[in-house]
Amino acid sequence: MAESKVRKAAAPKPAVKKVAVKPRKPESHLAMVRRARKINRILAETYPYAHPELDFETPFELLVATVLSAQTTDLRVNQTTPTLFTKYPTPEDMAMAVPEELEEIIRPTGFFRNKAKSLIGLSIKLRDDFGGEVPKTLEEMVTLPGVGRKTANVVLGNARDPKTGEPFGVPGITVDTHFGRLARRFGWTAEEDPVKVEAAVAEIFPKSEWTMLSHRVVFHGRRICHSRKPACGACPVAPLCPSYGEGETDPEKARKLLKYELGGQPGQRLRPPGDFPGEAAARVDAAGHQGRIADLAVGE
Repeated sequence: MAESKVRKAAAPKPAVKKVAVKPRKPESHLAMVRRARKINRILAETYPYAHPELDFETPFELLVATVLSAQTTDLRVNQTTPTLFTKYPTPEDMAMAVPEELEEIIRPTGFFRNKAKSLIGLSIKLRDDFGGEVPKTLEEMVTLPGVGRKTANVVLGNARDPKTGEPFGVPGITVDTHFGRLARRFGWTAEEDPVKVEAAVAEIFPKSEWTMLSHRVVFHGRRICHSRKPACGACPVAPLCPSYGEGETDPEKARKLLKYELGGQPGQRLRPPGDFPGEAAARVDAAGHQGRIADLAVGE
């Protein structure tokens, strides 16, 4: 595919200004809840386009992509799944996959043998126990091989029924490494175990916010509040964050740490939603060359 010369408008960059952060006093649980909800409101204003960064069309594709996303980037998964879904478009197809052939396709995502075993196992269960359809409850989802609460919450909160187009609409908090890190930095919980983090955060926010809260926090963790060098000086929630100062506080230096669309770079999706303010990610074609799928892919 020829490189598209049409570029979407660059994402607006945060204004550069010195963040005023007052010394923190011990806060009550009620004060923490109010602060947490204000952080969520600010993140909603900062990332109104927050979404899953995995390319998918069907619940099955989202399920497979989420399983593949463990210990790798969403971009790497998005570069791998077009070939995967062309060869195995349904659970019935993937259930019959030759393990070695499936492993070779998903090798770039890492841990490919274990992932192939999970994909074949969950496909067999979908075929045999659920009529080839992805279940719509957490209790049923976690019975699938390789599927835990995180994967289940991603699918249940973001998939749509392929027949009706209606969203599954099951609220859930997706605790990946980014979400867990930020939940602790924000002082929402001190827990390390993902299930305990999920339970603690669920008590702070109404259920209707859980899915979008997950997207916003993960977006923030990937773009600003990084693991090693958080861009504190460019963070919109810095005045509310008890961990302010762990990263770069100088506004100009912090801006240079911003990633993806906030840093003027492409996101992770090859086919981002239409309201995404950045560019589509780089793809890798069959010949191993990189190209750009931009506006032509956005509307698909």
